[in-house]
Amino acid sequence: MTLPWLAAARGLEPADAVFSGADVFNPFACAWERTDFAVKDGRVVGFGDYRGRKEYDLAGTYLVPGLIDAHVHIESSLLAPSEYARLVLAHGTTTVIADPHEIANVCGAPGIEYMLTEGARTPLDILVMLPSCVPATPLDAGGAVLTAADLARFRGRQGVIGLAEVMNVPGVLAGDEDLRAKMDLFEVVDGHAPFLSGKDLNAYISAGIQSDHECTTLAEAREKLLRGMYVMVREGSTEKNLKDLLPLVDACTAPRCCFATDDRHADMLAGEGHIDDCVRKAVASGLEVEQALRMATLSAAGRFGLHDRGALAPGRLADFCVVDDPERFHVLRTFKRGVEVIDAGYRPPVCPAAPLHARVPEPYDIGIAGRGEARVIGIVPGQITTRDLCYPVDGAGIPDLDRDILKSVVTDRYRAGGSGVGLVHGFGLQEGAIAGSVSHDSHNIVAVGVGDADIVRAVAEVVRIGGGLVVVSGSEMTVLPLECAGLMSALPYDEVVQRLRALEEHARRLGSVANPFMYLSFLALTVIPDLRVTERGVFDVRAFSDVSLFSE
Repeated sequence: MTLPWLAAARGLEPADAVFSGADVFNPFACAWERTDFAVKDGRVVGFGDYRGRKEYDLAGTYLVPGLIDAHVHIESSLLAPSEYARLVLAHGTTTVIADPHEIANVCGAPGIEYMLTEGARTPLDILVMLPSCVPATPLDAGGAVLTAADLARFRGRQGVIGLAEVMNVPGVLAGDEDLRAKMDLFEVVDGHAPFLSGKDLNAYISAGIQSDHECTTLAEAREKLLRGMYVMVREGSTEKNLKDLLPLVDACTAPRCCFATDDRHADMLAGEGHIDDCVRKAVASGLEVEQALRMATLSAAGRFGLHDRGALAPGRLADFCVVDDPERFHVLRTFKRGVEVIDAGYRPPVCPAAPLHARVPEPYDIGIAGRGEARVIGIVPGQITTRDLCYPVDGAGIPDLDRDILKSVVTDRYRAGGSGVGLVHGFGLQEGAIAGSVSHDSHNIVAVGVGDADIVRAVAEVVRIGGGLVVVSGSEMTVLPLECAGLMSALPYDEVVQRLRALEEHARRLGSVANPFMYLSFLALTVIPDLRVTERGVFDVRAFSDVSLFSE
Protein backbone atom coordinates (compact mmCIF):
# COMPACT_ATOMS: atom_id res chain seq x y z
CA MET A 1 0.00 0.00 0.00
CA THR A 2 1.39 3.38 -1.01
CA LEU A 3 1.52 5.87 1.84
CA PRO A 4 -0.43 9.02 0.91
CA TRP A 5 2.33 11.40 1.96
CA LEU A 6 5.22 9.88 -0.01
CA ALA A 7 4.80 12.18 -3.02
CA ALA A 8 4.82 15.23 -0.77
CA ALA A 9 7.90 13.91 1.05
CA ARG A 10 9.71 13.67 -2.29
CA GLY A 11 8.65 17.18 -3.21
CA LEU A 12 6.53 15.98 -6.13
CA GLU A 13 3.37 17.62 -4.82
CA PRO A 14 2.65 20.39 -2.32
CA ALA A 15 2.44 19.55 1.35
CA ASP A 16 -0.57 20.60 3.39
CA ALA A 17 1.54 23.04 5.38
CA VAL A 18 5.11 24.29 5.66
CA PHE A 19 6.53 25.71 8.90
CA SER A 20 9.58 27.92 8.53
CA GLY A 21 12.04 30.05 10.42
CA ALA A 22 11.85 28.50 13.89
CA ASP A 23 14.47 26.72 15.95
CA VAL A 24 13.24 23.12 16.18
CA PHE A 25 14.18 20.89 19.10
CA ASN A 26 15.55 17.50 18.06
CA PRO A 27 15.29 15.06 20.99
CA PHE A 28 17.37 12.43 19.19
CA ALA A 29 20.42 14.68 19.53
CA CYS A 30 19.16 16.98 22.31
CA ALA A 31 19.97 19.88 20.00
CA TRP A 32 18.29 22.75 18.16
CA GLU A 33 18.06 23.06 14.41
CA ARG A 34 16.89 26.14 12.52
CA THR A 35 15.03 24.57 9.65
CA ASP A 36 11.81 24.40 7.68
CA PHE A 37 9.60 21.31 7.61
CA ALA A 38 6.54 20.15 5.75
CA VAL A 39 3.40 18.35 6.92
CA LYS A 40 1.01 16.15 4.96
CA ASP A 41 -2.02 14.31 6.35
CA GLY A 42 -1.00 15.16 9.89
CA ARG A 43 2.56 13.84 9.62
CA VAL A 44 5.93 15.42 9.13
CA VAL A 45 7.11 14.50 5.62
CA GLY A 46 10.48 16.20 5.49
CA PHE A 47 12.86 19.04 6.30
CA GLY A 48 14.25 21.59 3.90
CA ASP A 49 12.80 23.43 0.93
CA TYR A 50 9.16 22.40 0.46
CA ARG A 51 6.03 23.94 -1.03
CA GLY A 52 2.87 24.01 1.02
CA ARG A 53 -0.74 24.96 0.49
CA LYS A 54 -0.44 26.83 3.77
CA GLU A 55 2.71 28.43 5.11
CA TYR A 56 3.57 29.50 8.64
CA ASP A 57 6.39 31.93 9.32
CA LEU A 58 7.53 31.14 12.87
CA ALA A 59 10.79 33.11 12.85
CA GLY A 60 11.99 34.06 16.32
CA THR A 61 10.22 31.19 18.07
CA TYR A 62 11.14 27.70 19.23
CA LEU A 63 9.31 24.51 18.32
CA VAL A 64 9.16 21.53 20.66
CA PRO A 65 7.48 18.18 19.95
CA GLY A 66 4.12 17.81 21.66
CA LEU A 67 4.52 17.23 25.38
CA ILE A 68 3.55 13.85 26.85
CA ASP A 69 2.33 13.09 30.39
CA ALA A 70 3.54 9.55 31.10
CA HIS A 71 1.04 8.80 33.87
CA VAL A 72 -2.09 10.67 34.88
CA HIS A 73 -5.48 10.11 36.41
CA ILE A 74 -7.65 12.61 34.56
CA GLU A 75 -10.33 12.22 37.21
CA SER A 76 -7.96 13.77 39.77
CA SER A 77 -8.13 17.08 37.91
CA LEU A 78 -11.84 17.15 38.88
CA LEU A 79 -12.56 17.85 35.19
CA ALA A 80 -14.40 15.80 32.59
CA PRO A 81 -12.01 14.58 29.87
CA SER A 82 -13.12 17.19 27.33
CA GLU A 83 -12.50 20.05 29.76
CA TYR A 84 -9.21 18.55 30.91
CA ALA A 85 -8.13 18.46 27.28
CA ARG A 86 -9.05 22.11 26.71
CA LEU A 87 -6.84 23.08 29.61
CA VAL A 88 -3.72 20.99 28.97
CA LEU A 89 -3.66 21.49 25.18
CA ALA A 90 -3.13 25.18 25.84
CA HIS A 91 0.01 24.20 27.78
CA GLY A 92 1.55 22.29 24.88
CA THR A 93 0.48 18.78 25.90
CA THR A 94 -0.69 16.70 22.96
CA THR A 95 -0.69 13.18 24.48
CA VAL A 96 -1.47 11.84 27.94
CA ILE A 97 -1.12 8.27 29.17
CA ALA A 98 -4.22 7.97 31.33
CA ASP A 99 -5.16 5.36 33.89
CA PRO A 100 -8.96 5.50 34.45
CA HIS A 101 -8.47 3.70 37.73
CA GLU A 102 -10.64 6.13 39.69
CA ILE A 103 -13.83 5.90 37.66
CA ALA A 104 -13.28 2.15 37.18
CA ASN A 105 -13.36 1.71 40.96
CA VAL A 106 -16.71 3.51 41.05
CA CYS A 107 -18.39 2.32 37.84
CA GLY A 108 -16.40 -0.70 36.68
CA ALA A 109 -16.01 -1.41 32.96
CA PRO A 110 -18.64 1.22 31.98
CA GLY A 111 -16.36 3.82 33.58
CA ILE A 112 -13.50 2.81 31.29
CA GLU A 113 -15.89 2.93 28.34
CA TYR A 114 -16.95 6.43 29.39
CA MET A 115 -13.36 7.70 29.45
CA LEU A 116 -12.62 6.21 26.04
CA THR A 117 -15.76 7.72 24.53
CA GLU A 118 -15.30 11.15 26.10
CA GLY A 119 -11.62 11.17 25.22
CA ALA A 120 -12.45 10.67 21.56
CA ARG A 121 -14.32 13.98 21.57
CA THR A 122 -11.15 16.02 21.95
CA PRO A 123 -8.01 16.71 19.86
CA LEU A 124 -5.89 15.56 22.81
CA ASP A 125 -4.65 11.99 22.43
CA ILE A 126 -5.83 10.24 25.59
CA LEU A 127 -4.15 6.85 25.48
CA VAL A 128 -5.44 4.44 28.10
CA MET A 129 -3.60 2.02 30.32
CA LEU A 130 -6.23 -0.32 31.72
CA PRO A 131 -6.53 -0.31 35.52
CA SER A 132 -4.87 -3.41 36.92
CA CYS A 133 -6.20 -3.39 40.47
CA VAL A 134 -9.91 -2.77 40.89
CA PRO A 135 -10.25 -2.86 43.83
CA ALA A 136 -6.78 -1.70 44.83
CA THR A 137 -6.35 -4.57 47.27
CA PRO A 138 -8.43 -7.67 48.07
CA LEU A 139 -9.44 -6.00 51.35
CA ASP A 140 -10.96 -2.93 49.67
CA ALA A 141 -14.63 -2.85 48.69
CA GLY A 142 -15.45 -0.24 46.08
CA GLY A 143 -18.07 -0.04 43.40
CA ALA A 144 -16.68 -2.75 41.13
CA VAL A 145 -14.36 -5.71 40.66
CA LEU A 146 -12.50 -6.04 37.36
CA THR A 147 -11.05 -9.43 36.47
CA ALA A 148 -8.65 -10.35 33.71
CA ALA A 149 -11.65 -11.41 31.62
CA ASP A 150 -13.20 -7.97 32.08
CA LEU A 151 -10.03 -6.24 30.91
CA ALA A 152 -9.54 -8.63 27.98
CA ARG A 153 -12.64 -7.14 26.32
CA PHE A 154 -10.74 -3.86 25.89
CA ARG A 155 -7.59 -5.36 24.44
CA GLY A 156 -7.14 -4.23 20.86
CA ARG A 157 -9.42 -1.20 21.26
CA GLN A 158 -8.14 1.98 19.67
CA GLY A 159 -6.42 4.05 22.31
CA VAL A 160 -5.77 1.16 24.74
CA ILE A 161 -2.02 0.57 24.99
CA GLY A 162 -1.24 -1.44 28.13
CA LEU A 163 -1.82 -2.28 31.77
CA ALA A 164 -1.65 0.52 34.34
CA GLU A 165 0.13 0.65 37.67
CA VAL A 166 0.23 -2.77 39.30
CA MET A 167 -0.22 -1.66 42.89
CA ASN A 168 -1.02 -4.98 44.52
CA VAL A 169 2.63 -5.66 45.27
CA PRO A 170 1.90 -8.54 47.68
CA GLY A 171 -0.21 -10.15 44.96
CA VAL A 172 2.62 -9.90 42.43
CA LEU A 173 5.13 -11.38 44.86
CA ALA A 174 2.76 -14.18 45.85
CA GLY A 175 2.00 -15.08 42.24
CA ASP A 176 -1.71 -14.17 42.35
CA GLU A 177 -3.25 -15.95 39.34
CA ASP A 178 -5.79 -13.30 38.26
CA LEU A 179 -3.18 -10.56 38.54
CA ARG A 180 -0.79 -12.68 36.49
CA ALA A 181 -3.51 -13.15 33.87
CA LYS A 182 -4.00 -9.40 33.66
CA MET A 183 -0.29 -8.80 33.19
CA ASP A 184 -0.17 -11.42 30.45
CA LEU A 185 -2.70 -9.44 28.41
CA PHE A 186 -0.23 -6.68 27.51
CA GLU A 187 3.40 -6.13 26.64
CA VAL A 188 3.43 -2.70 28.31
CA VAL A 189 2.92 -2.91 32.09
CA ASP A 190 3.36 0.01 34.49
CA GLY A 191 4.32 -0.38 38.12
CA HIS A 192 3.46 1.14 41.49
CA ALA A 193 5.92 0.08 44.15
CA PRO A 194 6.69 2.73 46.79
CA PHE A 195 9.79 1.91 48.87
CA LEU A 196 10.17 -1.53 47.28
CA SER A 197 13.82 -2.55 47.28
CA GLY A 198 16.26 -5.44 47.24
CA LYS A 199 15.11 -8.95 46.43
CA ASP A 200 11.41 -8.08 46.48
CA LEU A 201 12.11 -5.39 43.88
CA ASN A 202 13.99 -7.94 41.81
CA ALA A 203 11.02 -10.28 41.96
CA TYR A 204 8.56 -7.50 41.10
CA ILE A 205 10.56 -6.53 38.01
CA SER A 206 11.07 -10.17 37.07
CA ALA A 207 7.29 -10.54 36.97
CA GLY A 208 7.28 -8.21 33.95
CA ILE A 209 6.71 -4.75 35.42
CA GLN A 210 8.67 -2.06 33.63
CA SER A 211 8.20 1.35 35.25
CA ASP A 212 7.50 3.16 38.49
CA HIS A 213 6.16 6.62 39.31
CA GLU A 214 6.18 6.30 43.11
CA CYS A 215 9.83 7.09 43.84
CA THR A 216 10.25 9.73 46.53
CA THR A 217 14.02 9.57 47.13
CA LEU A 218 17.01 9.63 44.83
CA ALA A 219 18.30 6.33 46.21
CA GLU A 220 14.99 4.60 45.50
CA ALA A 221 14.85 5.97 41.96
CA ARG A 222 18.47 5.05 41.24
CA GLU A 223 17.99 1.45 42.37
CA LYS A 224 14.94 1.04 40.20
CA LEU A 225 16.67 2.61 37.20
CA LEU A 226 19.71 0.38 37.62
CA ARG A 227 17.48 -2.68 37.74
CA GLY A 228 15.98 -1.74 34.37
CA MET A 229 12.85 0.23 35.21
CA TYR A 230 11.70 3.42 33.57
CA VAL A 231 11.45 6.13 36.22
CA MET A 232 8.61 8.62 35.97
CA VAL A 233 9.52 11.83 37.75
CA ARG A 234 6.27 12.94 39.34
CA GLU A 235 5.05 16.42 40.17
CA GLY A 236 1.40 16.63 41.19
CA SER A 237 -0.60 18.77 43.57
CA THR A 238 0.74 16.97 46.63
CA GLU A 239 3.18 14.47 45.09
CA LYS A 240 6.18 16.77 44.70
CA ASN A 241 9.08 14.51 43.83
CA LEU A 242 10.70 16.36 40.92
CA LYS A 243 13.39 18.28 42.76
CA ASP A 244 14.53 15.26 44.78
CA LEU A 245 14.75 12.95 41.76
CA LEU A 246 16.34 15.26 39.16
CA PRO A 247 19.96 14.39 40.09
CA LEU A 248 19.17 10.98 38.59
CA VAL A 249 18.88 12.50 35.12
CA ASP A 250 21.89 12.94 32.85
CA ALA A 251 22.68 12.40 29.18
CA CYS A 252 22.82 8.63 29.69
CA THR A 253 19.73 8.20 31.87
CA ALA A 254 17.37 10.73 30.28
CA PRO A 255 16.00 8.14 27.81
CA ARG A 256 14.79 6.09 30.80
CA CYS A 257 13.20 9.05 32.63
CA CYS A 258 10.03 10.99 31.85
CA PHE A 259 7.59 13.35 33.55
CA ALA A 260 4.23 12.43 35.10
CA THR A 261 1.69 14.51 36.98
CA ASP A 262 -0.36 11.59 38.35
CA ASP A 263 -2.84 13.69 40.37
CA ARG A 264 -3.03 17.42 39.65
CA HIS A 265 -6.10 19.50 40.48
CA ALA A 266 -7.58 21.90 37.94
CA ASP A 267 -6.43 24.98 39.88
CA MET A 268 -2.80 23.88 39.67
CA LEU A 269 -3.18 23.07 35.97
CA ALA A 270 -4.61 26.53 35.34
CA GLY A 271 -2.22 28.41 37.60
CA GLU A 272 1.10 26.58 37.13
CA GLY A 273 0.62 24.44 34.05
CA HIS A 274 1.04 20.82 33.12
CA ILE A 275 4.15 19.13 31.67
CA ASP A 276 5.35 22.61 30.69
CA ASP A 277 5.44 23.33 34.42
CA CYS A 278 7.60 20.23 34.96
CA VAL A 279 10.01 21.47 32.30
CA ARG A 280 10.27 24.93 33.88
CA LYS A 281 10.79 23.50 37.37
CA ALA A 282 13.40 21.03 36.13
CA VAL A 283 15.37 23.79 34.40
CA ALA A 284 15.07 26.06 37.45
CA SER A 285 16.46 23.18 39.54
CA GLY A 286 19.55 22.91 37.35
CA LEU A 287 18.70 20.33 34.68
CA GLU A 288 19.81 21.19 31.17
CA VAL A 289 16.81 22.37 29.19
CA GLU A 290 17.50 19.89 26.39
CA GLN A 291 17.43 16.94 28.79
CA ALA A 292 14.20 18.22 30.34
CA LEU A 293 12.63 18.51 26.90
CA ARG A 294 13.73 15.01 25.97
CA MET A 295 12.05 13.66 29.09
CA ALA A 296 8.88 15.53 28.17
CA THR A 297 8.78 14.18 24.61
CA LEU A 298 10.81 11.31 23.16
CA SER A 299 11.57 9.57 26.46
CA ALA A 300 7.87 9.27 27.30
CA ALA A 301 7.02 8.15 23.76
CA GLY A 302 9.78 5.56 23.82
CA ARG A 303 8.69 4.10 27.13
CA PHE A 304 5.29 3.21 25.62
CA GLY A 305 6.55 2.24 22.18
CA LEU A 306 4.83 5.24 20.59
CA HIS A 307 7.13 5.54 17.62
CA ASP A 308 4.70 7.83 15.81
CA ARG A 309 5.35 10.77 18.17
CA GLY A 310 7.82 12.26 20.61
CA ALA A 311 9.89 13.99 17.91
CA LEU A 312 9.43 16.04 14.77
CA ALA A 313 10.84 13.63 12.20
CA PRO A 314 9.73 12.19 8.85
CA GLY A 315 6.73 9.94 9.27
CA ARG A 316 5.93 11.04 12.82
CA LEU A 317 2.88 13.00 13.87
CA ALA A 318 3.15 16.77 13.47
CA ASP A 319 2.35 17.40 17.13
CA PHE A 320 4.26 20.36 18.55
CA CYS A 321 4.09 23.52 20.58
CA VAL A 322 5.52 26.95 19.86
CA VAL A 323 7.36 28.61 22.75
CA ASP A 324 8.95 32.01 23.21
CA ASP A 325 12.13 30.79 24.88
CA PRO A 326 13.26 27.28 25.85
CA GLU A 327 14.05 28.10 29.46
CA ARG A 328 11.07 30.36 30.16
CA PHE A 329 8.99 27.86 28.23
CA HIS A 330 5.86 29.90 27.77
CA VAL A 331 3.64 28.06 25.28
CA LEU A 332 2.31 30.40 22.61
CA ARG A 333 0.52 27.96 20.31
CA THR A 334 -0.15 24.22 20.09
CA PHE A 335 -0.43 22.21 16.88
CA LYS A 336 -1.99 18.75 16.63
CA ARG A 337 -1.31 16.79 13.46
CA GLY A 338 -0.15 19.99 11.82
CA VAL A 339 -3.30 21.97 12.62
CA GLU A 340 -3.33 24.70 15.22
CA VAL A 341 -5.48 23.86 18.22
CA ILE A 342 -8.13 26.52 18.60
CA ASP A 343 -10.21 26.32 21.75
CA ALA A 344 -13.75 25.52 20.60
CA GLY A 345 -15.16 26.40 24.00
CA TYR A 346 -17.16 24.46 26.53
CA ARG A 347 -19.35 21.53 25.54
CA PRO A 348 -21.34 19.96 28.38
CA PRO A 349 -20.11 16.42 29.03
CA VAL A 350 -22.33 13.42 29.42
CA CYS A 351 -21.93 12.18 32.97
CA PRO A 352 -22.15 8.51 33.92
CA ALA A 353 -24.69 7.50 36.52
CA ALA A 354 -23.08 6.62 39.83
CA PRO A 355 -25.59 7.11 42.64
CA LEU A 356 -24.43 7.34 46.23
CA HIS A 357 -26.06 4.85 48.59
CA ALA A 358 -24.28 6.07 51.70
CA ARG A 359 -25.87 6.11 55.11
CA VAL A 360 -24.95 9.41 56.70
CA PRO A 361 -23.48 8.66 60.14
CA GLU A 362 -24.90 10.07 63.33
CA PRO A 363 -22.48 11.73 65.74
CA TYR A 364 -22.64 8.66 68.01
CA ASP A 365 -21.52 6.47 65.09
CA ILE A 366 -18.17 8.25 64.89
CA GLY A 367 -17.37 8.67 68.56
CA ILE A 368 -14.06 7.44 69.98
CA ALA A 369 -14.22 5.52 73.23
CA GLY A 370 -11.23 4.75 75.38
CA ARG A 371 -7.80 6.13 75.91
CA GLY A 372 -4.22 5.08 75.41
CA GLU A 373 -1.46 5.14 72.79
CA ALA A 374 -3.27 5.87 69.54
CA ARG A 375 -2.17 5.31 65.97
CA VAL A 376 -2.32 8.68 64.23
CA ILE A 377 -1.95 9.28 60.48
CA GLY A 378 0.76 11.87 59.92
CA ILE A 379 0.43 14.03 56.81
CA VAL A 380 3.77 14.51 55.01
CA PRO A 381 3.92 17.93 53.32
CA GLY A 382 4.44 17.64 49.57
CA GLN A 383 3.92 13.86 49.56
CA ILE A 384 1.09 11.34 49.56
CA THR A 385 2.95 8.98 51.85
CA THR A 386 1.98 9.26 55.51
CA ARG A 387 3.71 8.63 58.81
CA ASP A 388 2.61 6.14 61.44
CA LEU A 389 2.56 8.37 64.52
CA CYS A 390 1.79 7.39 68.09
CA TYR A 391 0.24 9.81 70.59
CA PRO A 392 -1.29 9.34 74.02
CA VAL A 393 -4.95 10.12 73.38
CA ASP A 394 -8.17 10.32 75.36
CA GLY A 395 -11.09 9.75 72.99
CA ALA A 396 -13.11 12.34 74.86
CA GLY A 397 -10.36 14.89 74.22
CA ILE A 398 -10.61 14.79 70.42
CA PRO A 399 -10.17 17.16 68.68
CA ASP A 400 -6.83 18.06 70.24
CA LEU A 401 -6.15 21.38 68.55
CA ASP A 402 -2.93 22.03 70.47
CA ARG A 403 -1.36 18.91 68.95
CA ASP A 404 -3.30 19.18 65.68
CA ILE A 405 -4.97 15.79 66.09
CA LEU A 406 -8.32 15.64 64.33
CA LYS A 407 -10.87 12.96 63.61
CA SER A 408 -10.98 11.43 60.13
CA VAL A 409 -14.04 9.50 58.96
CA VAL A 410 -14.62 7.31 55.90
CA THR A 411 -18.24 6.42 55.04
CA ASP A 412 -19.15 3.57 52.68
CA ARG A 413 -20.74 5.19 49.63
CA TYR A 414 -21.91 2.00 47.94
CA ARG A 415 -23.78 -0.21 50.37
CA ALA A 416 -25.32 2.06 53.02
CA GLY A 417 -22.76 0.52 55.32
CA GLY A 418 -20.92 1.94 58.28
CA SER A 419 -18.18 4.50 58.83
CA GLY A 420 -14.59 3.96 59.89
CA VAL A 421 -12.86 6.40 62.22
CA GLY A 422 -9.21 7.35 62.53
CA LEU A 423 -7.03 10.21 63.74
CA VAL A 424 -4.90 12.48 61.61
CA HIS A 425 -2.16 15.02 62.30
CA GLY A 426 -1.22 17.79 59.90
CA PHE A 427 -4.46 19.25 58.53
CA GLY A 428 -4.33 22.28 60.83
CA LEU A 429 -8.08 22.92 60.99
CA GLN A 430 -9.15 24.98 63.98
CA GLU A 431 -12.87 24.77 63.28
CA GLY A 432 -15.35 23.25 60.83
CA ALA A 433 -14.91 20.23 58.59
CA ILE A 434 -14.13 19.22 55.02
CA ALA A 435 -15.50 16.22 53.13
CA GLY A 436 -15.45 14.76 49.65
CA SER A 437 -16.41 11.81 47.46
CA VAL A 438 -12.91 11.68 45.94
CA SER A 439 -11.09 9.16 48.12
CA HIS A 440 -8.48 6.95 46.48
CA ASP A 441 -8.96 4.26 45.53
CA SER A 442 -12.42 3.05 46.47
CA HIS A 443 -13.81 6.61 46.49
CA ASN A 444 -15.92 6.32 49.58
CA ILE A 445 -16.82 9.55 51.34
CA VAL A 446 -13.97 10.91 53.43
CA ALA A 447 -14.03 13.73 55.96
CA VAL A 448 -11.78 15.47 58.45
CA GLY A 449 -13.09 17.91 61.02
CA VAL A 450 -12.95 19.55 64.40
CA GLY A 451 -16.39 18.56 65.66
CA ASP A 452 -18.58 15.52 65.06
CA ALA A 453 -21.60 17.66 64.14
CA ASP A 454 -19.65 19.47 61.42
CA ILE A 455 -18.22 16.20 60.09
CA VAL A 456 -21.72 14.71 59.84
CA ARG A 457 -23.03 17.89 58.22
CA ALA A 458 -20.26 17.86 55.61
CA VAL A 459 -20.80 14.17 54.80
CA ALA A 460 -24.54 14.72 54.54
CA GLU A 461 -24.03 17.50 52.01
CA VAL A 462 -21.76 15.33 49.88
CA VAL A 463 -24.49 12.69 49.84
CA ARG A 464 -27.24 15.23 49.13
CA ILE A 465 -25.53 16.64 46.02
CA GLY A 466 -24.63 13.19 44.70
CA GLY A 467 -20.91 13.63 45.20
CA GLY A 468 -18.60 16.60 45.53
CA LEU A 469 -16.27 18.57 47.78
CA VAL A 470 -17.57 20.48 50.80
CA VAL A 471 -16.27 22.85 53.47
CA VAL A 472 -18.51 23.71 56.42
CA SER A 473 -18.05 26.07 59.36
CA GLY A 474 -20.82 27.64 61.41
CA SER A 475 -23.55 28.76 59.02
CA GLU A 476 -21.16 28.89 56.04
CA MET A 477 -20.87 26.14 53.43
CA THR A 478 -18.78 26.05 50.24
CA VAL A 479 -19.47 23.34 47.66
CA LEU A 480 -18.14 21.97 44.38
CA PRO A 481 -20.56 19.36 42.95
CA LEU A 482 -18.92 16.46 41.11
CA GLU A 483 -21.73 15.20 38.92
CA CYS A 484 -19.61 12.74 36.97
CA ALA A 485 -19.42 9.66 39.21
CA GLY A 486 -18.72 11.84 42.23
CA LEU A 487 -15.22 12.38 40.80
CA MET A 488 -15.43 15.03 38.09
CA SER A 489 -17.40 18.21 37.56
CA ALA A 490 -19.63 18.85 34.56
CA LEU A 491 -18.76 22.57 34.70
CA PRO A 492 -16.32 24.44 32.42
CA TYR A 493 -12.75 24.22 33.69
CA ASP A 494 -12.52 27.92 34.55
CA GLU A 495 -15.59 27.68 36.79
CA VAL A 496 -14.21 24.54 38.44
CA VAL A 497 -10.99 26.43 39.12
CA GLN A 498 -12.93 29.31 40.70
CA ARG A 499 -14.98 27.02 42.90
CA LEU A 500 -11.97 24.95 43.91
CA ARG A 501 -10.12 28.12 44.91
CA ALA A 502 -13.17 29.22 46.92
CA LEU A 503 -13.15 25.87 48.74
CA GLU A 504 -9.45 26.14 49.50
CA GLU A 505 -9.80 29.75 50.65
CA HIS A 506 -12.62 28.77 53.00
CA ALA A 507 -10.53 25.92 54.37
CA ARG A 508 -7.51 28.20 54.69
CA ARG A 509 -9.53 30.59 56.88
CA LEU A 510 -10.21 27.62 59.14
CA GLY A 511 -6.46 27.01 59.50
CA SER A 512 -6.08 24.26 56.91
CA VAL A 513 -2.92 23.07 55.23
CA ALA A 514 -2.60 24.05 51.52
CA ASN A 515 -4.26 21.65 49.04
CA PRO A 516 -6.44 20.11 51.76
CA PHE A 517 -8.68 18.19 49.36
CA MET A 518 -5.78 16.44 47.68
CA TYR A 519 -4.41 15.32 51.06
CA LEU A 520 -7.94 14.35 52.09
CA SER A 521 -8.37 12.24 48.96
CA PHE A 522 -5.37 10.07 49.85
CA LEU A 523 -6.21 9.37 53.49
CA ALA A 524 -7.85 6.06 52.53
CA LEU A 525 -5.27 4.89 49.94
CA THR A 526 -4.30 1.43 51.16
CA VAL A 527 -1.40 0.89 48.73
CA ILE A 528 0.95 3.67 49.86
CA PRO A 529 2.59 3.54 53.32
CA ASP A 530 2.28 4.06 56.17
CA LEU A 531 -1.10 4.46 57.87
CA ARG A 532 -4.58 4.97 56.39
CA VAL A 533 -8.24 5.03 57.35
CA THR A 534 -10.99 3.14 55.51
CA GLU A 535 -14.70 2.49 56.05
CA ARG A 536 -13.50 -0.38 58.27
CA GLY A 537 -11.22 1.75 60.45
CA VAL A 538 -7.42 2.14 60.64
CA PHE A 539 -5.26 0.30 58.09
CA ASP A 540 -1.52 -0.40 58.38
CA VAL A 541 -0.13 -0.53 54.82
CA ARG A 542 3.19 -2.18 55.73
CA ALA A 543 1.42 -4.89 57.70
CA PHE A 544 -1.25 -4.96 54.99
CA SER A 545 -4.01 -5.35 57.54
CA ASP A 546 -6.65 -3.54 59.55
CA VAL A 547 -5.46 -2.51 63.00
CA SER A 548 -7.08 -1.05 66.07
CA LEU A 549 -6.99 2.70 66.69
CA PHE A 550 -5.34 2.19 70.05
CA SER A 551 -2.10 0.22 70.22
CA GLU A 552 -2.40 -2.95 72.25
